[in-house]
Amino acid sequence: MRYQGEDIKQLIPQREPFIMVDEIEVSDDTHAVTALAVRSGNYFMLPDGTMSETGLIEHIAQSCSALMGCLALGMENPPIGLIGEVKHFECQRRPLASEKVCTSIEFGFTFGNVTIATGESRIGKELIAKAQLKIFVQ
Repeated sequence: MRYQGEDIKQLIPQREPFIMVDEIEVSDDTHAVTALAVRSGNYFMLPDGTMSETGLIEHIAQSCSALMGCLALGMENPPIGLIGEVKHFECQRRPLASEKVCTSIEFGFTFGNVTIATGESRIGKELIAKAQLKIFVQ
């Protein structure tokens, strides 16, 4: 299943100018791939024309949120997820305006209301960032 454009707004709570996911393709209950076209007007752009590491973390977090939103579609009271921790963040390079960042999200171990998620962001085949997130679901 694929969502893009305005459909993304039904999956994540963020609104402009903080939307950091342009599209999502869901494979199953634990895996999805998202995309973000980096634009020069992006809130997280730095003066040197690159997106900050904080922007990459936010993109990975919103990618997790988008997958959770897909899984909750149709629920009367969808759960709310909160990022409790970001671990093992590595940034090889920051994306430039006009580049497309594709992020693979994998939901792993879940215990109670805590899920561990991993995200890897790429431009083409080049790995540019990765992180592990601890998500608390209410």
